[in-house]
Amino acid sequence: MGQPLNVGIIGCGNISRQYLDNLRRLGNLNLTAVSDVHEPAARAVAEAEGVPALQVTDLLQADTVDVVLNLTTPTAHAPLALAAFEAGKHVYLEKPFATTPTEAEELLSATTETGLRLGSAPDTVLGTGVQTARALVDEGRIGVPVGATAFMLAPGHEFWHPNPAYYYAAGGGPLLDMGVYYLTALVTMLGPVRAVSAMAGRARTERVVPDDAPRAGEVLPVNVDTFTSALLQHAGGAISTLVVSFDVVATEVPRIEVYGAEGTIAVPDPNHFDGDVRLGRFRSEFTPVAPLAGYRGAGRGYGLSDMARAIEDGGPHRQSAELGFHVHEVMDRIAEAAQQQAVLTVHSTCERPAPVPLSDDPALN
Repeated sequence: MGQPLNVGIIGCGNISRQYLDNLRRLGNLNLTAVSDVHEPAARAVAEAEGVPALQVTDLLQADTVDVVLNLTTPTAHAPLALAAFEAGKHVYLEKPFATTPTEAEELLSATTETGLRLGSAPDTVLGTGVQTARALVDEGRIGVPVGATAFMLAPGHEFWHPNPAYYYAAGGGPLLDMGVYYLTALVTMLGPVRAVSAMAGRARTERVVPDDAPRAGEVLPVNVDTFTSALLQHAGGAISTLVVSFDVVATEVPRIEVYGAEGTIAVPDPNHFDGDVRLGRFRSEFTPVAPLAGYRGAGRGYGLSDMARAIEDGGPHRQSAELGFHVHEVMDRIAEAAQQQAVLTVHSTCERPAPVPLSDDPALN
């Protein structure tokens, strides 16, 4: 392993804590600067981590920064990433990849034109949960994959989030906010999607934050669909069902199941890196499967570490721009299909990321 990649974080909100905790133990990453439009937040992180707090423009121009870890609000993702490319920096984005198809296309074009790397969350698929399930698929343990189901059913962010309004505004909703985890997992396990159909709706036009939650009593206008049911046809022939909702108060459905002609895989929550994987065969109960693949003990930031390894060795990184773009287009097409009540073609594609061997350090694998 060569010199660590110098990381500048822009965006010091809630999610940054998870990245910061992991950066300390990822040997090929070195935090050198932080920034946030809310300067007290940047100063607090800078003091805790022993690095300077810079203005955004200064961080982008800093010689001590090789890659920008973009943890800003979704509407700032694309503009800030494009500015980082212009400054000669690699970029790793927290989800979502972009907020519009035009932004997504600009990002993909920019990384191609500059030769700089663009990585994209979620990197939860690099953990032992989804990677073990993928290994079972690749080893033929369930026979030919025929389909999958994926369910993200929850009552909504107003029950816990300190700033829930965004999740019911344009650019929010369960599909863009949480569907990205499930779709990235499905593409990782079953390959890219070539066509979608969908229906969607919303249970109410406004929501009220409950008394025992932050911002109690605040009225939240609902400007996005909060229940979406989609069908996905994968390029390999498998058909997946995806249901995402912020309108469900109780459920017993599994997170993800993958179906093959000879068995079924129960896949853990793709919003986490690990979890129990179980295998069911004909006329037999589901049995646990010990981890077969993936980074043990992984957390947010492992995708960035994998990208740093790829920059050093010249190979591809797993959470690639093409993967992020493809998943983003799938979500856009699902939303369009629901509006049109039609079956729509997905124009982009991507390679399935390389499988992750069972290991501890993304710098080495």
